[in-house]
Amino acid sequence: MSDEINYKNNPLHGVSLKNLLIEMVDHYGFEILYAYLTINCFKTNPSIDSSVKFLKKTDWAREKVEAFYLYKLKNLPRASSEQFQLPPRDRIIPDGQTSETPAKLSFEEAERLQEQRLKKSANRGHDKGYRSGRGHDVQRADQPRERDNTRDHKTGGKTDLKIKSGQTSADSETSALDKNPDPWGKWKSKH
Repeated sequence: MSDEINYKNNPLHGVSLKNLLIEMVDHYGFEILYAYLTINCFKTNPSIDSSVKFLKKTDWAREKVEAFYLYKLKNLPRASSEQFQLPPRDRIIPDGQTSETPAKLSFEEAERLQEQRLKKSANRGHDKGYRSGRGHDVQRADQPRERDNTRDHKTGGKTDLKIKSGQTSADSETSALDKNPDPWGKWKSKH
């Protein structure tokens, strides 16, 4: 077995995003693409150019479209769990697996799949104790929740509340939050 990775085994090799979309839209149409992928660029004033522009900027959506291309339009067998972890363009299709006729898709099947995804998502959220969200924001129910009141929402970083609120270290006894715990207090008293 050769150590060299042969990306030419992937049907996405050498196919531009625009050509991929043209092929998918010609075969399925924007309505079916939206029904299966639920990406708004296929619903609101869809066009090839606007979809390409959006997908080039949005990694998760582009990967979803490329996976759809591989496993619906090219009708390849499911990727191994190891290959599934890779972005679709980096996946290697084993020798002997070739593209077949495109999968037959319907609005009814798309609706059934959406319902399954919603149920799975709801079960994952309720049964397992996960909050909705991605990445480091996911909180398990069995982990203690820490509250961080020092987050600077403009920069996303942590800041010293005293400096942020315009106070100096000499004013360390009270902060702006302590002086007026209800930021709408002045407005409420006037109205």
